[in-house]
Amino acid sequence: MPVKVLLADDHKHAREGIRTIVSSMADFEVVGEASSGEEALELAGTLRPDLILMDIHMPGMGGFEAVKAVKGAYPEAKIVMVTVSDEVSHLFEAIRKGAQGYLLKNLNPSAWREYLRAVALDEAPLNPEVAMAILSELSVRKTNDPAATRKDLPEIEPLTPRERDILQEVARGQTNREVASALGLSEHTVKNHLKNILQKLHLDNRVQLTRYAYERGMVETE
Repeated sequence: MPVKVLLADDHKHAREGIRTIVSSMADFEVVGEASSGEEALELAGTLRPDLILMDIHMPGMGGFEAVKAVKGAYPEAKIVMVTVSDEVSHLFEAIRKGAQGYLLKNLNPSAWREYLRAVALDEAPLNPEVAMAILSELSVRKTNDPAATRKDLPEIEPLTPRERDILQEVARGQTNREVASALGLSEHTVKNHLKNILQKLHLDNRVQLTRYAYERGMVETE
C-alpha cells in the first residue's frame, strides 16, 4: 500500500509544488490538501493519512498548534514540517510538539524524496542543528537551575542493555543502517528495537529519544 500523504499549506502554489514532488514517488499518494491547521485536523480524522506535510505559518491555527492537535488525536500519524525558514528554534518547537522532522521548501526534489522515504520507514536521522538546539536548551536549563540533576529524572531500567546501545547510537545522529553496522545487527532488528524503545519510554520520534538520552547523560555533550 502506498504511503497516504496529506498536504497542509495556506499557499496554493506551494501545495502544487509539494504535490508534484510527492506524486512523482510511486510508493506515495496525496490523499488530501488543507489550507489551514483547522482543516488539516479535520482531514486527518476523515482521511487518516500516514504522513502529513505541514507548513509552520498558516492563518488561524498555525503549524505548531496543528501539530499538537493532530498528534493528540491521531498519534500514529507522522508529521513533517515544511517551511522556507531554517530557524532552528521554530523547527525544534514543532518537533517538541510531536513532529517527526522538517523539510525546507528550497531543497531539491531528490532530497525531498530521500527524506520522506526515510521518515515513512522511521529511519530519518537527527539533523545536527536540531541536536545542537537540544543541547542548548539543556545548557540553559542547567544554568537557570544549578540544583537540577539527573537524579531528578526517571530511571531507564525499562531498557535492556541492547536497547541502551541502540538509543546511544541514535542520539549521536546515526541512521538505522549505521546503527546496524556499528552494533553488528540487521537493519530490521534495529527498527524493531527502536519501536520497542519508543513504546517503553512513551516517546514519539528520534528527536525526543535524543533529548531523553542527553538529559540522562547517556551521550557526551562535548
